[in-house]
Amino acid sequence: MAGTQLAFLPALNGLLNGLSAICILIGVRFIMAKKVKQHRTMMFAAFFFSTLFLVSYLGNFALHGETKLPIAHTGGVWWTYLLLLISHILTSVVALPIVLITFFLSLTERFPQHRALAKYTYPLWMYVSVTGVVVYLMQAAIRR
Repeated sequence: MAGTQLAFLPALNGLLNGLSAICILIGVRFIMAKKVKQHRTMMFAAFFFSTLFLVSYLGNFALHGETKLPIAHTGGVWWTYLLLLISHILTSVVALPIVLITFFLSLTERFPQHRALAKYTYPLWMYVSVTGVVVYLMQAAIRR
């Protein structure tokens, strides 16, 4: 695979994060409306998109290494990007096990515990998904 260039992967990663965020938001709306089946479907879809994102991201990283932006590492754009990226990465490290535990609690029908943990899972997972899109858009804009 040496020399393989899959230039579409960053855009795919942004798309998958965006789809995950949309499914999370719709899923939360469904559960607020007591539509449990639809909620479950949306949350599985969000989990599916997030899983595809992780596979795609790791593939992109394995092929291309870390993203290096062609701008000076000073100024407002750089610091905004860096702070957003750092918060995205740190939040994703925290969110991943919480998402997995929340799913496990749902699948094992421990709904009171699921509900209690989901109050924290929702904003973390949403933040990671949305900031993933913003990070991609900033990278794409800077590269132009």
